[in-house]
Amino acid sequence: MMSEIKRQYVMSEDNTPVGVIIDIATFERIESILEDYGLAQFIHEADDEEPLDRSEALKYYKKIQGSA
Repeated sequence: MMSEIKRQYVMSEDNTPVGVIIDIATFERIESILEDYGLAQFIHEADDEEPLDRSEALKYYKKIQGSA
């Protein structure tokens, strides 16, 4: 179950929301979820190749992340 994300809105002068502030722990959880999802996609997209295990996918992801 996903816990509620505590957030604060950044508002423009005309009171339009333009941004969100979240605590660092929440940001790090979101970042971890996104990285895990990306790794899973790399593993599943290797249809023509032998599937990568988690450690190989992580090495590959870090390699391409550094080149971006």
